[in-house]
Amino acid sequence: MAAFNKFQSWVEYMCEAANCGSDSFVVALTNAANAPSATADHNLADITVIAYTNLSSRALTTTSGAESGGEYALLWQDLALSASGGSVAAFRYVIPYDDTVTSPVADPLVCYYDYGSDLTLANGESLTIDWTGNSFTVQ
Repeated sequence: MAAFNKFQSWVEYMCEAANCGSDSFVVALTNAANAPSATADHNLADITVIAYTNLSSRALTTTSGAESGGEYALLWQDLALSASGGSVAAFRYVIPYDDTVTSPVADPLVCYYDYGSDLTLANGESLTIDWTGNSFTVQ
């Protein structure tokens, strides 16, 4: 199971600028050498991402977003990242960010999932991210 970590600044961006129901979300990937910080990192420019050569789409599809009991649940469809045409550079962290918001900062970071160690996808392999189960499965 992947460990979930929320970026502390996301709550502010969500309240001030984001529209979780209609904004576009994308995942960024980074490795252990560039571990994200929940307190210091705020937007995509704050992290060092791996090269996305040979990687399928990183766009997320929102399946639902709703408030219940004072908590907002934003759910995404499972995402399969597939290596095609070569391997994908080593990564450990999967970081969803809001690709729509431009102010007060562009591309605010939502959270990150820690796979536990760096992994590389070889040509033809895929990583399925199950957002509701917090699980990552390499196939």
